[in-house]
Amino acid sequence: MAIPRRARSAFLGAGLGVLTLALTWYAAHEIAWLRRVDVNILLGFQALNRPRVDWIAQAFVWLCDPSHYVVLVALPVVIALVRGRRRLAVAALALLVGANLTTEFLKPLAAGARDHVTDPWISLTNATWPSGHTTAAMSLAFALIICVPGRWRPVVSALMALFVVGVVYSLLTLGVHYPSDVVGGFEVATTWTLLVLGALWTYEAHRPGLAARPASTDARFSLAQGMLPPLAALLATLAAAAVVLGQRPHAAVGYAGSHAAFITAACALVVLSFGCATGLSLVLRRPPGPRSGSGPAPTAARRSLPGRSLPG
Repeated sequence: MAIPRRARSAFLGAGLGVLTLALTWYAAHEIAWLRRVDVNILLGFQALNRPRVDWIAQAFVWLCDPSHYVVLVALPVVIALVRGRRRLAVAALALLVGANLTTEFLKPLAAGARDHVTDPWISLTNATWPSGHTTAAMSLAFALIICVPGRWRPVVSALMALFVVGVVYSLLTLGVHYPSDVVGGFEVATTWTLLVLGALWTYEAHRPGLAARPASTDARFSLAQGMLPPLAALLATLAAAAVVLGQRPHAAVGYAGSHAAFITAACALVVLSFGCATGLSLVLRRPPGPRSGSGPAPTAARRSLPGRSLPG
């Protein structure tokens, strides 16, 4: 059975995701200096924990607790069903269930000794990798981006990236996960997303009726249109951080100088969250269609692009 090119790319990406997941586990458990960096970054986040920050962090974590998360899981599925996209609903459900079950399976399987954290407010076990809350947040973001109408994907990707940043920062500020646990959660969610999309695109390529169906125009947006909302959200986040730090500039500069690993990791997590969400939105996009009056694309050309009805 022939596999379409973009499905092959998705499966290849999923394979690389499994490889990076294994490398992250090895680095977090077996490489001594990286274990120390892991702890130093965690302590940097823990130093931010204040009473007025704690309740915000608890709220983000609360949303991804299993008893509340099941309600959020229904959102992308319902959106896809209301839009009449049953295949997207099945794909979103497979992604959400598969990613979160994989994380819960890996935690006891990959448990291993970690460096001791000498902070009375941090109590971590050996079975914290990968982070279940991060997997839940990132897989929910991916599922929503897949299921919403195409024209809404740039905005949804920006909002969900902010949500993911809030969750991972909260986990680290509360001291319930190492930074490497968070990275593992990103990798599990991304791997499952690529696997599900590859399977869906392969299925659609071998259903002639689906491949020949005209593409929906609501999925079409340019690269600039796809990048604008995430960039605006990112700049707004940076501006808010600058305002907060500007209230005590000398303390902020001193803290940054003594916690270089923390600052680097904090920025990297923001870039990773926005990069994953925006990247999926751009992968699913279609370029703007031909100008009015130029006529529809030839039927043969449409049929040469199997599965192009998915992103809408």
